[in-house]
Amino acid sequence: MSTVINHDSLTEEQRKKLVRRAALASVVGTTIEWYDFYIYGTMAALVFPHLFFPDSDPYIGLLQSFTTLFIGFLARPLGAAFFGNFGDRIGRKATLVTTLLLMGISSTLIGLLPSYDNAGIIVAFLLVFLRFCQGFGAGGEWGGSVVLSVEWSSKKSRGIMGSMTQIASPIALLLSSGVISLTIFLTGDHFNTWGWRIPFLISLVLVIVGFIIRRGVVDSPQFTKMKKENRLASKPVIEVFKKYPKALFLVVFAGLAQGVPFYIFTTFAISYGTEQLHLDKQFLTNAILLVAIVEIIVILYAAHLSDKYNRKIVFLVGSILTILVAFPFFWLLDTKITVLVVLGMCLSIIGAGTVYGPLAALIAECFPANLRYSGTSLGYQISAAIQGLSPLLCVYLLNTFNSTVPISIYLIVACLISIVAVSMLKKTPNQIDMDKAS
Repeated sequence: MSTVINHDSLTEEQRKKLVRRAALASVVGTTIEWYDFYIYGTMAALVFPHLFFPDSDPYIGLLQSFTTLFIGFLARPLGAAFFGNFGDRIGRKATLVTTLLLMGISSTLIGLLPSYDNAGIIVAFLLVFLRFCQGFGAGGEWGGSVVLSVEWSSKKSRGIMGSMTQIASPIALLLSSGVISLTIFLTGDHFNTWGWRIPFLISLVLVIVGFIIRRGVVDSPQFTKMKKENRLASKPVIEVFKKYPKALFLVVFAGLAQGVPFYIFTTFAISYGTEQLHLDKQFLTNAILLVAIVEIIVILYAAHLSDKYNRKIVFLVGSILTILVAFPFFWLLDTKITVLVVLGMCLSIIGAGTVYGPLAALIAECFPANLRYSGTSLGYQISAAIQGLSPLLCVYLLNTFNSTVPISIYLIVACLISIVAVSMLKKTPNQIDMDKAS
Protein backbone atom coordinates (compact mmCIF):
# COMPACT_ATOMS: atom_id res chain seq x y z
CA MET A 1 0.00 0.00 0.00
CA SER A 2 2.91 2.36 0.60
CA THR A 3 4.65 4.18 -2.23
CA VAL A 4 8.41 4.56 -1.84
CA ILE A 5 9.76 7.84 -3.20
CA ASN A 6 13.14 9.50 -2.97
CA HIS A 7 12.11 12.99 -1.89
CA ASP A 8 15.58 14.42 -2.45
CA SER A 9 15.42 13.64 -6.17
CA LEU A 10 12.02 15.26 -6.75
CA THR A 11 11.77 18.22 -9.09
CA GLU A 12 9.81 21.27 -8.00
CA GLU A 13 6.97 20.32 -10.34
CA GLN A 14 6.85 16.76 -8.96
CA ARG A 15 6.80 18.09 -5.42
CA LYS A 16 3.94 20.47 -6.22
CA LYS A 17 2.01 17.56 -7.71
CA LEU A 18 2.45 15.53 -4.51
CA VAL A 19 1.41 18.53 -2.41
CA ARG A 20 -1.78 18.90 -4.47
CA ARG A 21 -2.44 15.17 -4.10
CA ALA A 22 -2.00 15.37 -0.32
CA ALA A 23 -4.37 18.35 -0.18
CA LEU A 24 -6.96 16.53 -2.31
CA ALA A 25 -6.69 13.39 -0.17
CA SER A 26 -7.18 15.47 2.98
CA VAL A 27 -10.27 17.18 1.61
CA VAL A 28 -11.93 14.17 -0.01
CA GLY A 29 -11.05 11.55 2.60
CA THR A 30 -12.00 13.65 5.60
CA THR A 31 -15.16 14.87 3.85
CA ILE A 32 -16.31 11.27 3.49
CA GLU A 33 -15.57 10.49 7.11
CA TRP A 34 -17.34 13.59 8.42
CA TYR A 35 -20.25 12.86 6.10
CA ASP A 36 -20.67 9.59 8.02
CA PHE A 37 -20.45 11.44 11.32
CA TYR A 38 -22.90 14.21 10.41
CA ILE A 39 -25.64 12.05 8.95
CA TYR A 40 -25.70 10.25 12.27
CA GLY A 41 -26.01 13.54 14.15
CA THR A 42 -28.88 14.70 11.95
CA MET A 43 -30.69 11.36 12.19
CA ALA A 44 -30.21 11.38 15.95
CA ALA A 45 -32.19 14.62 16.01
CA LEU A 46 -34.83 13.72 13.41
CA VAL A 47 -35.45 9.97 13.37
CA PHE A 48 -33.69 7.82 15.95
CA PRO A 49 -35.77 8.85 19.02
CA HIS A 50 -38.91 7.44 17.36
CA LEU A 51 -37.20 4.59 15.51
CA PHE A 52 -34.98 3.04 18.17
CA PHE A 53 -36.48 4.37 21.42
CA PRO A 54 -40.25 4.35 20.72
CA ASP A 55 -41.30 3.42 24.27
CA SER A 56 -39.79 6.60 25.75
CA ASP A 57 -41.53 9.97 26.01
CA PRO A 58 -40.17 12.59 23.55
CA TYR A 59 -37.74 14.18 26.04
CA ILE A 60 -36.24 10.87 27.22
CA GLY A 61 -36.16 9.53 23.67
CA LEU A 62 -34.19 12.56 22.49
CA LEU A 63 -31.81 12.21 25.45
CA GLN A 64 -31.27 8.53 24.60
CA SER A 65 -30.69 9.36 20.95
CA PHE A 66 -28.16 12.10 21.74
CA THR A 67 -26.49 9.73 24.22
CA THR A 68 -25.75 7.32 21.36
CA LEU A 69 -24.41 10.38 19.49
CA PHE A 70 -22.10 11.08 22.44
CA ILE A 71 -20.83 7.47 22.41
CA GLY A 72 -19.13 8.33 19.13
CA PHE A 73 -17.40 11.30 20.73
CA LEU A 74 -16.36 9.18 23.69
CA ALA A 75 -14.71 6.72 21.30
CA ARG A 76 -12.73 9.41 19.50
CA PRO A 77 -9.92 9.84 22.08
CA LEU A 78 -9.50 6.04 22.13
CA GLY A 79 -9.28 6.04 18.34
CA ALA A 80 -6.81 8.94 18.53
CA ALA A 81 -4.53 6.97 20.85
CA PHE A 82 -4.79 3.75 18.82
CA PHE A 83 -4.33 5.23 15.35
CA GLY A 84 -1.95 7.94 16.55
CA ASN A 85 0.39 5.19 17.73
CA PHE A 86 0.37 3.58 14.27
CA GLY A 87 0.46 6.89 12.43
CA ASP A 88 3.69 7.93 14.17
CA ARG A 89 5.30 4.49 13.94
CA ILE A 90 4.13 3.04 10.61
CA GLY A 91 2.99 5.97 8.50
CA ARG A 92 0.32 8.61 7.97
CA LYS A 93 -1.03 7.17 4.71
CA ALA A 94 -1.67 3.55 5.77
CA THR A 95 -3.39 4.69 8.95
CA LEU A 96 -5.67 7.12 7.13
CA VAL A 97 -6.81 4.43 4.68
CA THR A 98 -7.77 2.24 7.66
CA THR A 99 -9.77 4.96 9.41
CA LEU A 100 -11.64 5.66 6.18
CA LEU A 101 -12.68 2.03 5.77
CA LEU A 102 -13.71 1.66 9.43
CA MET A 103 -16.05 4.66 9.38
CA GLY A 104 -17.52 3.83 5.98
CA ILE A 105 -18.34 0.22 6.83
CA SER A 106 -19.84 1.23 10.20
CA SER A 107 -22.10 3.80 8.55
CA THR A 108 -23.26 1.36 5.90
CA LEU A 109 -24.17 -1.20 8.57
CA ILE A 110 -26.18 1.44 10.48
CA GLY A 111 -28.23 1.88 7.33
CA LEU A 112 -28.99 -1.86 7.36
CA LEU A 113 -30.13 -2.06 10.99
CA PRO A 114 -33.66 -3.38 11.64
CA SER A 115 -36.10 -1.18 13.55
CA TYR A 116 -36.95 -1.55 17.24
CA ASP A 117 -40.32 -3.06 16.28
CA ASN A 118 -38.61 -5.85 14.33
CA ALA A 119 -35.61 -6.65 16.54
CA GLY A 120 -36.36 -5.20 19.98
CA ILE A 121 -33.78 -3.84 22.41
CA ILE A 122 -30.87 -5.63 20.69
CA VAL A 123 -31.01 -3.09 17.86
CA ALA A 124 -30.24 -0.27 20.32
CA PHE A 125 -27.07 -2.12 21.41
CA LEU A 126 -26.05 -2.65 17.78
CA LEU A 127 -26.59 1.06 17.11
CA VAL A 128 -24.36 1.98 20.05
CA PHE A 129 -21.64 -0.46 18.90
CA LEU A 130 -21.60 0.85 15.33
CA ARG A 131 -21.64 4.43 16.58
CA PHE A 132 -18.61 3.57 18.74
CA CYS A 133 -16.83 2.19 15.64
CA GLN A 134 -17.65 5.40 13.79
CA GLY A 135 -16.14 7.49 16.57
CA PHE A 136 -13.12 5.20 16.89
CA GLY A 137 -12.32 5.69 13.20
CA ALA A 138 -12.95 9.44 13.35
CA GLY A 139 -10.52 9.64 16.28
CA GLY A 140 -7.62 8.74 14.02
CA GLU A 141 -8.83 10.64 10.97
CA TRP A 142 -8.62 14.35 11.73
CA GLY A 143 -5.13 14.38 13.26
CA GLY A 144 -3.66 12.22 10.53
CA SER A 145 -5.19 14.26 7.76
CA VAL A 146 -3.97 17.51 9.34
CA VAL A 147 -0.46 16.19 9.89
CA LEU A 148 -0.17 14.85 6.34
CA SER A 149 -1.28 18.12 4.74
CA VAL A 150 0.67 20.40 7.09
CA GLU A 151 3.89 18.39 6.73
CA TRP A 152 3.64 18.71 2.94
CA SER A 153 3.23 22.50 3.17
CA SER A 154 5.73 25.34 3.20
CA LYS A 155 5.98 27.77 6.10
CA LYS A 156 3.95 30.38 4.21
CA SER A 157 1.08 28.01 3.39
CA ARG A 158 0.79 25.91 6.56
CA GLY A 159 -2.48 27.49 7.64
CA ILE A 160 -4.14 27.12 4.25
CA MET A 161 -2.89 23.53 3.84
CA GLY A 162 -4.18 22.68 7.31
CA SER A 163 -7.52 24.17 6.33
CA MET A 164 -7.87 21.51 3.62
CA THR A 165 -8.83 19.19 6.43
CA GLN A 166 -10.96 21.90 8.05
CA ILE A 167 -13.10 22.67 4.99
CA ALA A 168 -13.88 18.96 4.78
CA SER A 169 -16.17 19.47 7.78
CA PRO A 170 -18.55 22.01 6.16
CA ILE A 171 -18.28 20.22 2.80
CA ALA A 172 -19.40 17.05 4.57
CA LEU A 173 -22.15 19.04 6.29
CA LEU A 174 -23.19 20.38 2.89
CA LEU A 175 -23.13 16.89 1.38
CA SER A 176 -24.91 15.16 4.25
CA SER A 177 -27.58 17.86 4.58
CA GLY A 178 -28.09 17.88 0.82
CA VAL A 179 -28.48 14.12 0.67
CA ILE A 180 -30.85 14.11 3.65
CA SER A 181 -32.89 17.03 2.26
CA LEU A 182 -33.20 15.31 -1.12
CA THR A 183 -34.10 12.02 0.55
CA ILE A 184 -36.83 13.71 2.62
CA PHE A 185 -38.20 15.28 -0.56
CA LEU A 186 -38.16 12.03 -2.56
CA THR A 187 -39.41 9.64 0.14
CA GLY A 188 -41.91 11.97 1.85
CA ASP A 189 -43.87 10.16 4.55
CA HIS A 190 -41.68 7.08 4.09
CA PHE A 191 -38.56 8.93 5.32
CA ASN A 192 -39.10 7.84 8.95
CA THR A 193 -39.66 4.19 7.96
CA TRP A 194 -37.05 3.41 5.28
CA GLY A 195 -35.95 6.66 3.61
CA TRP A 196 -33.52 7.49 6.41
CA ARG A 197 -31.40 4.47 5.40
CA ILE A 198 -30.43 5.91 2.00
CA PRO A 199 -27.86 8.50 3.25
CA PHE A 200 -26.10 5.80 5.28
CA LEU A 201 -25.97 3.37 2.35
CA ILE A 202 -24.55 6.05 0.03
CA SER A 203 -21.55 6.07 2.35
CA LEU A 204 -20.32 2.82 0.80
CA VAL A 205 -19.97 4.45 -2.63
CA LEU A 206 -18.16 7.46 -1.15
CA VAL A 207 -15.72 5.24 0.75
CA ILE A 208 -14.70 3.47 -2.47
CA VAL A 209 -13.96 6.86 -4.06
CA GLY A 210 -11.97 8.00 -1.01
CA PHE A 211 -10.03 4.73 -0.86
CA ILE A 212 -8.89 5.11 -4.48
CA ILE A 213 -7.74 8.69 -3.88
CA ARG A 214 -5.90 7.93 -0.64
CA ARG A 215 -4.03 4.99 -2.16
CA GLY A 216 -2.15 7.49 -4.32
CA VAL A 217 -0.93 9.59 -1.39
CA VAL A 218 2.72 9.59 -0.33
CA ASP A 219 3.97 10.06 3.25
CA SER A 220 5.55 13.47 3.88
CA PRO A 221 9.30 14.12 3.42
CA GLN A 222 9.60 14.81 7.15
CA PHE A 223 8.15 11.44 8.17
CA THR A 224 10.04 9.57 5.43
CA LYS A 225 13.34 11.09 6.61
CA MET A 226 12.65 10.20 10.25
CA LYS A 227 11.83 6.63 9.27
CA LYS A 228 15.00 6.34 7.18
CA GLU A 229 17.13 7.69 10.03
CA ASN A 230 15.37 5.42 12.57
CA ARG A 231 14.17 8.40 14.66
CA LEU A 232 10.57 7.28 15.08
CA ALA A 233 9.12 7.15 18.62
CA SER A 234 8.62 3.64 20.01
CA LYS A 235 5.71 4.64 22.26
CA PRO A 236 4.43 7.95 20.85
CA VAL A 237 1.21 8.18 22.87
CA ILE A 238 3.00 7.69 26.19
CA GLU A 239 5.71 10.16 25.17
CA VAL A 240 3.13 12.83 24.36
CA PHE A 241 1.70 12.60 27.88
CA LYS A 242 5.17 12.57 29.45
CA LYS A 243 6.91 15.27 27.43
CA TYR A 244 4.10 17.58 26.32
CA PRO A 245 1.37 17.52 29.00
CA LYS A 246 0.94 21.32 29.04
CA ALA A 247 0.63 21.59 25.27
CA LEU A 248 -1.85 18.70 25.24
CA PHE A 249 -3.89 20.30 28.03
CA LEU A 250 -4.06 23.67 26.27
CA VAL A 251 -4.95 22.11 22.91
CA VAL A 252 -7.86 20.24 24.53
CA PHE A 253 -9.41 23.45 25.82
CA ALA A 254 -8.50 25.49 22.74
CA GLY A 255 -10.83 23.33 20.64
CA LEU A 256 -13.94 24.18 22.66
CA ALA A 257 -14.47 27.51 20.88
CA GLN A 258 -15.08 25.67 17.63
CA GLY A 259 -16.75 22.40 18.60
CA VAL A 260 -19.26 23.57 21.19
CA PRO A 261 -20.72 26.35 18.97
CA PHE A 262 -20.74 24.09 15.92
CA TYR A 263 -22.82 21.35 17.52
CA ILE A 264 -25.18 23.87 19.11
CA PHE A 265 -25.65 25.81 15.86
CA THR A 266 -26.20 22.68 13.74
CA THR A 267 -27.16 19.42 15.52
CA PHE A 268 -29.03 20.96 18.48
CA ALA A 269 -30.52 23.69 16.29
CA ILE A 270 -32.27 21.06 14.15
CA SER A 271 -33.72 19.37 17.24
CA TYR A 272 -34.73 22.70 18.81
CA GLY A 273 -36.22 23.96 15.58
CA THR A 274 -38.34 20.88 14.89
CA GLU A 275 -39.36 19.87 18.42
CA GLN A 276 -39.74 23.27 20.16
CA LEU A 277 -40.46 25.74 17.36
CA HIS A 278 -42.22 23.25 15.05
CA LEU A 279 -40.26 24.43 12.03
CA ASP A 280 -40.25 22.22 8.94
CA LYS A 281 -37.35 19.74 8.99
CA GLN A 282 -36.88 20.16 5.23
CA PHE A 283 -36.47 23.91 5.73
CA LEU A 284 -33.92 23.42 8.53
CA THR A 285 -31.80 20.94 6.59
CA ASN A 286 -31.85 23.34 3.63
CA ALA A 287 -30.74 26.15 5.94
CA ILE A 288 -27.81 24.00 7.07
CA LEU A 289 -26.74 23.81 3.41
CA LEU A 290 -26.33 27.58 3.33
CA VAL A 291 -24.57 27.53 6.70
CA ALA A 292 -22.04 25.03 5.31
CA ILE A 293 -21.30 27.24 2.29
CA VAL A 294 -20.71 30.25 4.54
CA GLU A 295 -18.40 28.21 6.77
CA ILE A 296 -16.26 26.98 3.86
CA ILE A 297 -15.62 30.57 2.75
CA VAL A 298 -14.88 31.75 6.31
CA ILE A 299 -12.50 28.85 7.07
CA LEU A 300 -10.41 29.43 3.93
CA TYR A 301 -10.19 33.17 4.48
CA ALA A 302 -9.35 32.76 8.19
CA ALA A 303 -6.64 30.21 7.31
CA HIS A 304 -5.20 32.63 4.75
CA LEU A 305 -5.15 35.43 7.34
CA SER A 306 -3.42 33.10 9.82
CA ASP A 307 -0.60 32.58 7.32
CA LYS A 308 -0.37 36.27 6.51
CA TYR A 309 -0.60 37.65 10.05
CA ASN A 310 -0.94 35.54 13.21
CA ARG A 311 -2.84 32.34 13.96
CA LYS A 312 -3.58 33.17 17.58
CA ILE A 313 -5.05 36.57 16.75
CA VAL A 314 -7.35 35.10 14.08
CA PHE A 315 -8.44 32.41 16.53
CA LEU A 316 -9.18 34.94 19.27
CA VAL A 317 -11.20 37.15 16.90
CA GLY A 318 -13.30 34.11 15.95
CA SER A 319 -13.94 33.28 19.61
CA ILE A 320 -15.10 36.83 20.35
CA LEU A 321 -17.43 36.80 17.31
CA THR A 322 -18.99 33.59 18.61
CA ILE A 323 -19.56 35.14 22.03
CA LEU A 324 -21.33 38.09 20.39
CA VAL A 325 -23.90 35.83 18.65
CA ALA A 326 -24.56 33.49 21.62
CA PHE A 327 -27.85 35.21 22.54
CA PRO A 328 -28.90 36.71 19.15
CA PHE A 329 -28.78 33.22 17.58
CA PHE A 330 -31.70 31.97 19.66
CA TRP A 331 -33.53 35.30 19.48
CA LEU A 332 -33.55 35.05 15.68
CA LEU A 333 -34.59 31.38 15.71
CA ASP A 334 -37.44 32.10 18.12
CA THR A 335 -39.00 34.57 15.68
CA LYS A 336 -39.81 31.59 13.38
CA ILE A 337 -39.50 34.06 10.50
CA THR A 338 -37.78 32.27 7.62
CA VAL A 339 -35.35 35.04 6.66
CA LEU A 340 -34.36 35.73 10.28
CA VAL A 341 -33.89 32.04 11.10
CA VAL A 342 -31.56 31.60 8.11
CA LEU A 343 -29.77 34.86 8.99
CA GLY A 344 -29.24 33.68 12.57
CA MET A 345 -27.85 30.33 11.49
CA CYS A 346 -25.46 31.87 8.95
CA LEU A 347 -24.22 34.60 11.30
CA SER A 348 -23.65 32.06 14.05
CA ILE A 349 -21.16 30.01 12.03
CA ILE A 350 -18.86 32.92 11.14
CA GLY A 351 -17.12 32.92 14.52
CA ALA A 352 -16.80 29.14 14.68
CA GLY A 353 -15.43 29.06 11.13
CA THR A 354 -12.89 31.78 11.94
CA VAL A 355 -11.67 29.68 14.86
CA TYR A 356 -11.59 26.50 12.80
CA GLY A 357 -9.50 27.96 9.95
CA PRO A 358 -6.17 28.29 11.79
CA LEU A 359 -6.84 25.55 14.36
CA ALA A 360 -5.23 22.69 12.42
CA ALA A 361 -1.87 24.40 11.92
CA LEU A 362 -2.00 25.86 15.42
CA ILE A 363 -2.32 22.39 16.98
CA ALA A 364 0.16 20.65 14.66
CA GLU A 365 2.83 23.22 15.55
CA CYS A 366 2.62 22.20 19.21
CA PHE A 367 4.22 18.76 18.71
CA PRO A 368 7.45 17.43 17.14
CA ALA A 369 7.31 15.37 13.95
CA ASN A 370 7.87 12.00 15.66
CA LEU A 371 4.90 12.61 18.00
CA ARG A 372 2.80 14.88 15.79
CA TYR A 373 0.12 12.39 14.72
CA SER A 374 -0.46 11.22 18.31
CA GLY A 375 -0.27 14.65 19.92
CA THR A 376 -2.49 16.35 17.36
CA SER A 377 -5.07 13.55 17.40
CA LEU A 378 -5.20 13.19 21.18
CA GLY A 379 -5.51 16.92 21.85
CA TYR A 380 -8.25 17.47 19.31
CA GLN A 381 -10.20 14.30 20.05
CA ILE A 382 -10.17 14.64 23.84
CA SER A 383 -11.55 18.10 23.21
CA ALA A 384 -14.11 16.57 20.84
CA ALA A 385 -15.29 14.20 23.56
CA ILE A 386 -16.03 17.24 25.75
CA GLN A 387 -17.67 19.05 22.83
CA GLY A 388 -19.83 16.01 22.10
CA LEU A 389 -21.72 16.56 25.33
CA SER A 390 -23.14 19.78 23.90
CA PRO A 391 -26.35 18.47 22.25
CA LEU A 392 -27.09 16.28 25.28
CA LEU A 393 -26.40 19.10 27.73
CA CYS A 394 -28.46 21.56 25.70
CA VAL A 395 -31.49 19.24 25.75
CA TYR A 396 -31.12 18.93 29.54
CA LEU A 397 -30.72 22.70 30.08
CA LEU A 398 -33.70 23.52 27.90
CA ASN A 399 -35.92 20.98 29.64
CA THR A 400 -34.77 22.05 33.12
CA PHE A 401 -34.95 25.83 32.74
CA ASN A 402 -37.42 26.06 29.85
CA SER A 403 -35.14 28.71 28.36
CA THR A 404 -32.22 28.96 25.94
CA VAL A 405 -30.42 31.48 28.17
CA PRO A 406 -28.39 28.78 30.02
CA ILE A 407 -27.36 27.35 26.64
CA SER A 408 -26.04 30.74 25.51
CA ILE A 409 -24.15 31.12 28.78
CA TYR A 410 -22.65 27.65 28.33
CA LEU A 411 -21.53 28.68 24.84
CA ILE A 412 -19.88 31.86 26.12
CA VAL A 413 -18.05 30.01 28.91
CA ALA A 414 -16.67 27.49 26.40
CA CYS A 415 -15.31 30.31 24.24
CA LEU A 416 -13.75 32.12 27.22
CA ILE A 417 -11.95 28.92 28.25
CA SER A 418 -10.55 28.61 24.72
CA ILE A 419 -9.42 32.23 24.69
CA VAL A 420 -7.40 31.65 27.87
CA ALA A 421 -5.94 28.38 26.56
CA VAL A 422 -4.82 29.81 23.21
CA SER A 423 -3.39 32.91 24.91
CA MET A 424 -1.13 30.58 26.94
CA LEU A 425 0.17 28.73 23.86
CA LYS A 426 3.67 29.91 23.02
CA LYS A 427 5.86 29.47 19.94
CA THR A 428 7.47 26.12 20.59
CA PRO A 429 10.73 24.55 19.35
CA ASN A 430 8.49 22.26 17.28
CA GLN A 431 7.16 25.23 15.31
CA ILE A 432 10.72 26.45 14.78
CA ASP A 433 11.70 22.96 13.55
CA MET A 434 8.73 22.93 11.17
CA ASP A 435 9.78 26.33 9.85
CA LYS A 436 13.29 24.99 9.11
CA ALA A 437 11.90 21.86 7.46
CA SER A 438 9.60 23.90 5.18
